[in-house]
Amino acid sequence: MKYTTIPKTDIKVSKICLGTMTWGNQNTEAEGHAQLNYALEQGVNFIDTAEMYPVPASPETQGATSKIIGTWLKNTGHRDKVVIASKIVGRPSDYTAHIRTTGLTGNSIEEAINSELKRLQTDYIDLYQIHWPERETNTFGTRDYKHNPDDAWTDNFNEVLHKLEAQIKAGKIRHIGMSNEKAWGAMRFLEESKVHSLPRMKTIQNAYSLINRIYEGDMAEISIRENLGLLAYSPMAFGVLSGKYIKGTAADNARLKLFPRFARYSSESCTEATKRYLKIAEDNNLTLAQMSLAFVTQQPFVTSNIIGATSLEQLKENINSIHVSLSEAILEQINAVHAQIPNPAV
Repeated sequence: MKYTTIPKTDIKVSKICLGTMTWGNQNTEAEGHAQLNYALEQGVNFIDTAEMYPVPASPETQGATSKIIGTWLKNTGHRDKVVIASKIVGRPSDYTAHIRTTGLTGNSIEEAINSELKRLQTDYIDLYQIHWPERETNTFGTRDYKHNPDDAWTDNFNEVLHKLEAQIKAGKIRHIGMSNEKAWGAMRFLEESKVHSLPRMKTIQNAYSLINRIYEGDMAEISIRENLGLLAYSPMAFGVLSGKYIKGTAADNARLKLFPRFARYSSESCTEATKRYLKIAEDNNLTLAQMSLAFVTQQPFVTSNIIGATSLEQLKENINSIHVSLSEAILEQINAVHAQIPNPAV
């Protein structure tokens, strides 16, 4: 395994992070525990969860993912061997109304952390993230941003950081990060912490893959110049970049077969780009999964690559991608496809 540190901390994390959002829905508790055991054996010490998981979110399953991690921590006593990241939902919506309807106001942050600690059966969370902005913005893959002048949100960056600071001082969380944030919000958080000596956002968890490289715009520069580490999620684009949907080998419990509404990576242009990337991989004696994950992992602005799997076979292939280094020749071929079909998933 390869390791780095969460920016501006002394916390060492594996360059591969174990994503868990299928546990409690597509995966059982036993399967989640098996993945944790195998990942730890391979040197993966970074685990990402969220109060909303598993996905798709529902009142019946909410929090089940973290409970699975919690029983593993209790059974194994491995809390000191892993770094745990979790998240609080951002802007209220019908999708997450079963969790709360108040956003980040009032006591929501403290209550959310207390509930997550109980599910995880731990006294602290290493990295606590805001799952998406509380304001209205083009959060999840919308190509064009149209400002809503009737958005009721008011600037509360300072208030949110103060609330998170209180939880750090209480010892319940160690560091903070954001997720699905845009350039303006990221810089507002960083500037607010600098001007008012408040806790600093250390990481940002955004989507990044061969068919969604939008992060390479303003956000990559922020990551590099401000030392804000990207925790890249969906590097496999819901499994599309394994090639299994193109080859017709996807299992019946594959994500897009079970939940076809998650169509962000299933457009005609995404499929065409994926076919071309698959050919590059096969021409270079790689699997598409290996090439896709290696591409993300070796980017200079990526702190850790969040991989997910519904089977141990998938998990093994994903973790083994850490040993793949893409040559300049392969990167040139990848960039040639990107030039012709840029960011089809955005």
